[in-house]
Amino acid sequence: MNRSRKVIITGASSGLGLALAEALLRRGDHVTLVARDRDKLAAVCVRLRQQLAGARLEQLPLDVSAAELEKTVASAVAAMAGIDLLINCAGILREGYVEQLSEQDYRQTFDINYFGALRMIRATLPDLKASRQGQIVNIASVAALTGVFGYSAYCSSKYALLGLSEALRAELKPQGVKVQIVCPPEFDSPMVDALDQTRTPENKAHTLSIPKLTLAAVVEDVVAGMEQNHFMIIPGRKTRLMVLGIRHFPALSRWLADHRIHEVYQGPP
Repeated sequence: MNRSRKVIITGASSGLGLALAEALLRRGDHVTLVARDRDKLAAVCVRLRQQLAGARLEQLPLDVSAAELEKTVASAVAAMAGIDLLINCAGILREGYVEQLSEQDYRQTFDINYFGALRMIRATLPDLKASRQGQIVNIASVAALTGVFGYSAYCSSKYALLGLSEALRAELKPQGVKVQIVCPPEFDSPMVDALDQTRTPENKAHTLSIPKLTLAAVVEDVVAGMEQNHFMIIPGRKTRLMVLGIRHFPALSRWLADHRIHEVYQGPP
C-alpha cells in the first residue's frame, strides 16, 4: 500500500467511515466521502481541509439506498479518473424485540446495510477491475458471526453481507479485485451512543460480553488488516479470542450468552 490510491468511503460523515477517511487522507490517498446528509458532509469536509493541508478530498452527497445511485457514482468515479478502493461503511442499526420490530425495520436495515453495499460494488466494479490494485472492504460486525439478542434485523443484514463478501472474494480474485470484510465489536460511535438510549437490557448484557473498543483501536486494526491482506479483519485482541470461542465452541458460547441474558431478562411487554 505504498502508491496513492483513489478511494470512496460510504457512511463517511461520522464514526468509523470518517475516521478511516482521515487515516487514508493522512496517508496521501485521494478520498471521496459519501453520506446522505449534505450539510453534515459539507461541514466535515471543511474541517478536514482545515486540519489536513493539501488533502485530496471530494464529497458526494448520496443515499446508498437511492435508485439512481449507480449512475451518480459512475459519474463521480469518472471525475476521479478511476477508483482503487471502495469501503462500504454506511449502515443503520435497529434493535428491539422481534414482536416490536416492523417489517419496514427489516427492509430498511437490509436496504442500507446489504443492498447499499451491493449497489456501490456494482457501480464501481468496472473501474475496480481496471485498477491494478482494486479492493473492496465491507464493514460488517461481530453480529455477522453470531446471533445477538435484539439484533434480528441487524444480524440478518450483516450475515447477508458476510455471505456476499465470501462469494465475491472467490468470484473477483481471478479478475484482480481483492475483497475483505471487517467484523468489529461495538465501539465508540454516534450510532452506538444513540442505541444506548433505547436498547433492551438483554441486548446490552449480551453485546457487552465482548468489551467495547475505542474508535482509534478499530481504525488501527482495520488499516493493518487491509495492508496484511486478511480476508476477515476482526479488531481487538479480546474480540478475536471471543470469535475463536464462538466458532470452535458454539454450544459453550450459547450457554454463556443465555446465562447473561437470563440475569437481566425482561422480555417484551
